[in-house]
Amino acid sequence: MNFKQNGFTIIKEAIDPKIANFVYKYFLLKRQVARTLFDSKYISPFTTYWGVWNDTQVPETYSHYGDVAMETLLTEVKPVMKKITELKLIETYAYARIYKKGDILHRHKDRFSCEISTTMNLGGDEWPIYIAANESDGFEKNGKYIPSTSKGIEVKLNPGDMLVYKGDKLEHWREEFKGDNCAQVFLHYNNKATEGSNKNKFDNRPHLGLPSDFKA
Repeated sequence: MNFKQNGFTIIKEAIDPKIANFVYKYFLLKRQVARTLFDSKYISPFTTYWGVWNDTQVPETYSHYGDVAMETLLTEVKPVMKKITELKLIETYAYARIYKKGDILHRHKDRFSCEISTTMNLGGDEWPIYIAANESDGFEKNGKYIPSTSKGIEVKLNPGDMLVYKGDKLEHWREEFKGDNCAQVFLHYNNKATEGSNKNKFDNRPHLGLPSDFKA
């Protein structure tokens, strides 16, 4: 699949599977640490730097915006992203989740900061992602997203693999998760040629690795 022609493509072993496994175990441990810190009231429930369980897109599932390790991956895979997309890219942010049994990622398109996106499999049980073949599938009307009913293209990723796609143009989703854990990191970029991209560098933060509170 060619990114220029289809708006998406798959990169096998974008990072070494051993590195993916290391990051997966790191993120599992970070989730455990965050849970203990919150439950013991060692840190405030309003603190986001250790991750959260209140993401409305996938409720009660551990997720993290701007984790330092994940945003290091964001910069490390940028060269291969530039090569595969043939675009000059600006890093915006990384967002990671550990999905749990029963989770569903509903059909959606992403915001401007996710113009050129990836989802990378870090580890856990297999869970396909689906992507629409046409930009016309799914649209927003009166501030509400109207999902398509298209079958979509099923993509299965092994640890270290990633799907590269136009996040703000192509509808994507996951059906109900039957496994126990599945960790994915989303790495987001803007096309430097797109209007407004230069002002959106690092998702409007001073630099990478900072929580969303630092957005201008």
